[in-house]
Amino acid sequence: MKHFPAFDTAGFRSCQITAIQNLDASFADNRPKALVQMATGAGKTFTAITAAYRLLKFGKMKRILFLVDTKSLGEQAEREFLAYTPNDDNRSFAQLYGVRRLNSSYIPNDIQICISTIQRMYSILKGEEMDESAEEESFFEQAGADAQAAKEVVYNEKYPPEFFDCIIVDECHRSIYNVWNQVLEYFDAFIIGLTATPDKRTFAFFNQNVVSEYSREQAIIDGVNVGEDIFLIETDVTKNGATILKQQIEYRDRLTRAKRWKQMDEDLIYTTAKLDRDVVNPSQIRTVIRAFRDNLFTQLFPHRREVPKTLIFAKTDSHADDIIQIVREEFGEGNDFCQKITCQADRPETVLSAFRNGYNPRIAVTVDMIATGTDVKPIECLIFMRDVRSKNYFEQMKGRGTRTLGKEDLQKVTPSATENKDHFVIVDAVGVTKSKKTETRALERKPSVSMKELMLNVAMGAKDEDTLTSLANRVIRLNSQMTDRERSDFSSTVGSSAGNIAQHLLDAFDPDIVSAKAGVDLSDDHEPTEDEQHRMDEAKKALIQQAVQPFYHPDIRDYIENVRRSHEQVIDSVNIDTVLFAGYDTDKQANADRILKTFHAFIEENKDEILALRIIYDQRYKDRPMAITKLKALYEKLKAQSITIERLWECYAIKKPEKVKRGTVAQLTDLISIIRFEMGYADHLAPFADKVNYNFMQWTLRRNAGHIHFTDEQMEWLRLIKDHIAVSLSIEPEDLDLSPFDRKGGLGRFYDVFGDQYEAILQEMNVELVA
Repeated sequence: MKHFPAFDTAGFRSCQITAIQNLDASFADNRPKALVQMATGAGKTFTAITAAYRLLKFGKMKRILFLVDTKSLGEQAEREFLAYTPNDDNRSFAQLYGVRRLNSSYIPNDIQICISTIQRMYSILKGEEMDESAEEESFFEQAGADAQAAKEVVYNEKYPPEFFDCIIVDECHRSIYNVWNQVLEYFDAFIIGLTATPDKRTFAFFNQNVVSEYSREQAIIDGVNVGEDIFLIETDVTKNGATILKQQIEYRDRLTRAKRWKQMDEDLIYTTAKLDRDVVNPSQIRTVIRAFRDNLFTQLFPHRREVPKTLIFAKTDSHADDIIQIVREEFGEGNDFCQKITCQADRPETVLSAFRNGYNPRIAVTVDMIATGTDVKPIECLIFMRDVRSKNYFEQMKGRGTRTLGKEDLQKVTPSATENKDHFVIVDAVGVTKSKKTETRALERKPSVSMKELMLNVAMGAKDEDTLTSLANRVIRLNSQMTDRERSDFSSTVGSSAGNIAQHLLDAFDPDIVSAKAGVDLSDDHEPTEDEQHRMDEAKKALIQQAVQPFYHPDIRDYIENVRRSHEQVIDSVNIDTVLFAGYDTDKQANADRILKTFHAFIEENKDEILALRIIYDQRYKDRPMAITKLKALYEKLKAQSITIERLWECYAIKKPEKVKRGTVAQLTDLISIIRFEMGYADHLAPFADKVNYNFMQWTLRRNAGHIHFTDEQMEWLRLIKDHIAVSLSIEPEDLDLSPFDRKGGLGRFYDVFGDQYEAILQEMNVELVA
């Protein structure tokens, strides 16, 4: 790999070219690790696939492992590998090399690209099967991940250390540095890390060999990503919590969501931290959603007819259910309009695909499942109804909205969109944009491993004594907290009592139990023979397998996790919430300044072309078709910088609201009005169509002032011509055979209606309406 052939850069972004060329150089220098830091949406996976292709073709590698965070990201990566076609071959990647997403403990020998979660690779090396449900949730973002012991890996004869030549770690989060480190270090392979949000440990793990540094800020400047506006919704209950005086109040069972009324023992004072966990205040959720709805078509997306694709981040699965119900009620829409995408939801992958490619759902609610990595380009709005204290995780979540999308593709799912996706909106309903962030999530909670994580670890193949005895102790504690009725429900749901489950977990490491099952006498003066030790090892394995069996089922894990929590939530129907503030954050001003500064520089760079366009008002109408062609070319250059007419209009409205007319749908000809306003040739910014409409009104009044008036049919034709001039600057006789004139009979009918004066009418309108 000392000499890679020249890289064909056609179709690649500059950041991708830099990453691939520097990777070539890193491999040529025989450096074992390399880090690609690239903003979300900049094409990390495409870059990685290209690198994999070059390593297989030119580096003579035989097998590459592509590690992902979750099952859904593995499926997404598999689709991208299968769709990839290199520049130097007409065949697709899948026609050249074998690609397989691993979903069992078997790795085919004839496959060159293996896609897997690190959890599954661990279970494969341990020689054990793993349920796919253990891959649905991101292990890397669990609160106690850093506190867990490293996963120990031993030699596997079927998959020796030289089995993979290279490992590509997508979204290389912190857990690779401790918990899963042995899985990576087991293989004698080069390691490439991909991430948008590295921290200090990321750089240290990859020996500070950073082959690409492409920040989100630079991606926004380059038009690779779009920036965000922040819209704040602050409510009384969200900010201050509330008090429920002692009275009859409604309670809801966490598991069944069944409601019942009962008398409170004392007054309840709840804070923001307890909201949506111990106490549910439907009015608080409704107030936030209503504020979003009321501002949606006025401040947030004033030119849209349908709700833009919106993703809401909820605190828990139960919180997501509450949000969905209220969203449907407030928008007066059915089930398809708003749906849940969580690990516990029905058909989450099907709903995710519809959210990405279809008209419905317009709004999706998630907890963690699509918070990182998942690509849904049409998303234009993120609503945070949960706080996030991890800086990296928050950046990952923001990445769901930052991807660019062209006008035609956006209109496939959002028909009323009039431009490319040029920004997205963060609706902050919990202060997430203001809260203090930490570099990692380990500081958020106590570094103890939660019961949920212990169960998930077992499902992923952990069978060490520390894990299973810790889990046994949690189950024992749970058993002591449950009522007799709950113990009975537990036994019928899980298939065994909590006491028996805990006992089986502990028995697996009790020498007396193990030796009895193996039929070995362990007296004080007797050391087991080699055969007896083998039988004891096998007996221990069997006891462990029996003990962990219940935890392989995701429904049982969810049930135990929910039983472990406080069993009931208080439904606060007493405190009606109110909006304290709903409006754009001060960063909106800074964003507007940045965009207008870029536009001012654009005008300076293209001054000669713009000066030529300035004289369109004085040109003869015959020259105007050429002017509109030049205007289109100029606008394409502007859009290449991710600046649209609609976005410019909004920015001027923010900075000079008293001089800008709001609530208009931008047209190409409005670029003329914007340029004139920016260059000081106009005191106010109004749509170009307003000028045409005013001139049309004055002209028709003058023409109808005499004894000859336009007929109703003639006025219909004139209004259509006026609308055409508003977007095209002029009209020619041949235009009348095109839409929408052809539906009224085209040029032939126009001649019938206006007679020999038809050309004079067109010439007069070309002059008068754009005067």
